[in-house]
Formats: sequence, C-alpha cells, structure tokens
Amino acid sequence: MNNKIREYRKMRKLTQDDLAKAVDVTRQTIISLENGKYIASLQLAHKISKYFDMKIEDVFIFEED
Repeated sequence: MNNKIREYRKMRKLTQDDLAKAVDVTRQTIISLENGKYIASLQLAHKISKYFDMKIEDVFIFEED
C-alpha cells in the first residue's frame, strides 16, 4: 500500500520523530510506512489521517487486486 505520509509531513515541516510522537509510534514505524515496508493498521491509519486533518483515503492509497 502506498501513502502520502512523507509528502504531508514535509509540507508541515515535521520530522519523522515529530510525527511518530504525535501518533504514539516509533520513528522506525514512520520510516517503514514512508518506504512502503509496513502497512499501517486501521487504527494507526486513522490516527495519522486525523493528525493531518484528512480522510484516510487522502493519505493512504488503497490498490485493488
């Protein structure tokens, strides 16, 4: 699953650590999400999208098989 976390994070001039602390995960989790190596749980996807004041679909790109 692709996402726009890095794009939205940089638009707000946040570090990976800033975002990690805001959504209560490790910096490594944010790195893995941004690199597409980790798929966020629904709960984490909700926290991140809520933090950016966006819908989940605006932050995470769901691809149908």
